[in-house]
Amino acid sequence: MAESVARGRLKILLGYAAGVGKTYKMLEEAHDLKRQGVDVVVGYFEPHGRKDTIARLEGLEVIPRRRIEYRGVTFEEMDTDAILSRNPQSCAVDEFAHTNVPGSERAKRWEDVQVLLHAGIDVVTTMNVQHLESLNDQVWQFSGVRVRETIPDWVVQQADDVVFVDLPPDALLNRLKRGAVYSPEKARLAAQNFFQESTLAALRELALRQTAHEVEGRFIIDSDQPVFAESDPRGEAEPPATGTHDRILIAVTSDPASAALIRRGKRVADYLRADCFVAFVHAHGDLADLSAEDRKAVERHLNFARSLRIETRVLEGDDVAQTLVDFARLNRITQILLARPRKQSRLGLLRPSLVQQVVRLARDMQVTVVAERHRSASAAPAPPG
Repeated sequence: MAESVARGRLKILLGYAAGVGKTYKMLEEAHDLKRQGVDVVVGYFEPHGRKDTIARLEGLEVIPRRRIEYRGVTFEEMDTDAILSRNPQSCAVDEFAHTNVPGSERAKRWEDVQVLLHAGIDVVTTMNVQHLESLNDQVWQFSGVRVRETIPDWVVQQADDVVFVDLPPDALLNRLKRGAVYSPEKARLAAQNFFQESTLAALRELALRQTAHEVEGRFIIDSDQPVFAESDPRGEAEPPATGTHDRILIAVTSDPASAALIRRGKRVADYLRADCFVAFVHAHGDLADLSAEDRKAVERHLNFARSLRIETRVLEGDDVAQTLVDFARLNRITQILLARPRKQSRLGLLRPSLVQQVVRLARDMQVTVVAERHRSASAAPAPPG
């Protein structure tokens, strides 16, 4: 019988925007490991034309990229098989949230990293806080940027170390003006959209809060500036004490707003260290008799919840409120999350009286009604790096 291999350690260098120094820090760590006698390689490196970062690559072994043809264009991706064949002790992998080109063995780079970790290879990687799945709506709300490349929260929660790579927003904007982040044209567009001081400040605070939440007592900041873990006056890095183990139920429908509700519920569950369920109620207990459009929407929401490692249920019942509350009591739910109704649903699940019915029936539970977030302006694309 083959001897089992210990899982590699995952270290995430977390930033809040392109240009704060994540990749440079990753290469510095690779040099440090090499000096310590560790067999280390660079599995993937994205320079973005930054000369100081490119120079830091000198002296490190780089695994050649894999070339993939897609629609007549050649793309380069990390060659996971080549790294496995090389079998180093440690591997530096840039841009953890990257989506691989179609035709790759795996859809996401974080999935490639999982393969390396399972093979016993340590990985140090980079990502920005806005790529965390459960923060997607929150980031869009204050930035106008809908981030398309996301990482499930459970992947980040498995990291052995999370290091916040910090640079104050004014210093980052100065780097942008000097051309140290993007080319002049790309920098001009970035300054008009994502790289606004108020947005950068909000993202920086979010990254601080998230790092403290993920690693708690192991909170690490890589910064030349004074930064304090207790910067959040509400103390969200440490959940409040409760007299019972929290269990959260998220009630979803075919409405697109259910995706945002799932993200919000996941954040609450992680904050409280609570068990979490997503439930859809239908009279027949399955989705077979729904319209093709509604069935596709519900399945998408349930699959999204499963990707976040949330347990899902399709509950059978004509009375939606009673069915939800009965399930909640049976499973010792302490909090139910509902979307604020906007109009009569085609499925009848968000009729105006549903919230009042659940509140009336669930007097022994907390019922939270979540309003859908809106933006008047159209969302801008997220910048690379």
